[in-house]
Amino acid sequence: MIDVHTHIYPPIYLTLLRSRTRVPYILDPPDGSSPRLIILPSDDNPALSPKQRGRPIDASYASTQEKLNFMDKHNIQTSVVSLANPWLDFLDPDEGIEWAQRVNDELEDVSKQSAGRLYAFGTLPLSAPRPAIVSEVHRIHNLTGIKGVIMGTSGLGHGLDEASLDPIYHALQETQTLIFLHPHYGLPSSVFGPRSSEYGHVLPLSLGFPMETAIAFTRMFLSGVFDRFAQLTILIAHAGGTVPFLQGRINSCIEHERQYFSADGTQMAGPKRKLIDVLKSNVWLDAVVYSEPGVKAAVDVVGKERVLFGTDHPFFPPLEAQATAWKSVSTNVEAVRGAFGVDVKGIDGVLGGNAASLLGLSV
Repeated sequence: MIDVHTHIYPPIYLTLLRSRTRVPYILDPPDGSSPRLIILPSDDNPALSPKQRGRPIDASYASTQEKLNFMDKHNIQTSVVSLANPWLDFLDPDEGIEWAQRVNDELEDVSKQSAGRLYAFGTLPLSAPRPAIVSEVHRIHNLTGIKGVIMGTSGLGHGLDEASLDPIYHALQETQTLIFLHPHYGLPSSVFGPRSSEYGHVLPLSLGFPMETAIAFTRMFLSGVFDRFAQLTILIAHAGGTVPFLQGRINSCIEHERQYFSADGTQMAGPKRKLIDVLKSNVWLDAVVYSEPGVKAAVDVVGKERVLFGTDHPFFPPLEAQATAWKSVSTNVEAVRGAFGVDVKGIDGVLGGNAASLLGLSV
């Protein structure tokens, strides 16, 4: 199997987080308990004791050997690791390029030392000046272990439909660099109601992340990104969020929208291409959706050759102290097998063949 959705916080990135005292940062509780990863404002709640904030972080978040052990345990031959959120979005403009280079070089070293088992999606310094971002796109294109870039939904700070992203999209298209679109910011906490904190991370992760992803991609489409950059390629996390289920509704709303206006009131054209055309030509989806209907919806929208297996490791570990296998992995594997039934070729494609073809992996 090939896992295209699996995260790592390289040691150099943990060094960066440990140097900080505001979100995102790593908190070391004074009682000596496990360090806590504080990556969301809601994690940094002073009303909670330090050991209750964020989530515990252990060796599985940063250790290459732990990643390989996890892969061996679950019969995963190759993984394409990516820096987990919040990437480098929070850095000052003059810091971004240096840290991006350091992180990407460390990911390249991880790949070189893995005997062909680990590759990576690089990260971009999206807070840096645009020429620096474009330069890093071209630089990592020449790194053999880097197979694309992971991007959050905020872009340069105002979303992926910003016109100022065009030079970056141009560089990504020119170098044939795949975008792995991944959520982080979720939805405003007010959406989930005054009792949301009682439910842990369930509402923001199960509902907020998918909606954040769907909104970001739809904004890209509406702004004409795929009209201007018709060869841009994008892998959308968590089976596209809610895009597979809502693409018909999105399309209907587009067809019934009479006029589009820019922020200054100037009338502008809507998207030229059909949404379904973009989904079938420019988009791949991972299968981190945990259900047969979810996998089937992804396949129905983009085609069975464009759905790829993922685990979301090291997140969603087993809660049982003695557990060795991860239910989050087996659930996704079973969902793929159940969705395809007797179509063995389709199963093999999602579990590895499609990723090998898309990313040029020799496995």
